[in-house]
Amino acid sequence: MIGGRKYGMASDTPPAEDIPSAEHAAPAEHAPPAQNATSADAPRIAPLPSGEWDDTLRAVVAATGPLNVFTTLARHPALFTAWIGFGSKLLFEGTLDGRVREIAILRVAHQRSCAYEWAHHVPIAQLAGLDETEIEALRGAPDDHPWSADDRAVIDAADELDATSTVSDATWAALAKRFDAARLIELVMLIGQYHMVAFALNALRVQIEDDH
Repeated sequence: MIGGRKYGMASDTPPAEDIPSAEHAAPAEHAPPAQNATSADAPRIAPLPSGEWDDTLRAVVAATGPLNVFTTLARHPALFTAWIGFGSKLLFEGTLDGRVREIAILRVAHQRSCAYEWAHHVPIAQLAGLDETEIEALRGAPDDHPWSADDRAVIDAADELDATSTVSDATWAALAKRFDAARLIELVMLIGQYHMVAFALNALRVQIEDDH
């Protein structure tokens, strides 16, 4: 998930004002270039035209606007429906607080050089309480900013998973002082989810909306 709210079924359409990035959504008529474009500045797979949206995608768009991540991934309807439910669960019904969640997501976006993921989660991170200095610090070395021990453990977990595909005993012990088993599981899976999304966004060359 990039932005949005829980909407696993067409009837679960949330109000657009609940979505941090809704005001930045590109109008449907501003469709990117055609599928299989070769320019690095064009998507490799074009977003799905509005006339081909199914009920699930229409419910998502009603909440977020026609964000390119959703209208692109919806070209695989069955996978999109499964993914949107999982992503919404992590983003809106998770047991981690928003600050922890967005620190982890922005660190992943930085690690994967995923401009789309970064652009959409900065406003969500701000709503979760991160200030501009903290957000910018997530692009740099952890030692360059006076992170609290709690925040640093989350950053270290994201960095270690990126570098070694696991978490060191020292970092795990620091996290376990703060989080119960459910939150520890969720943090690891959250980090993995946003790596996966970043891979898709980067490989498909999903473009940031013009007015974002």
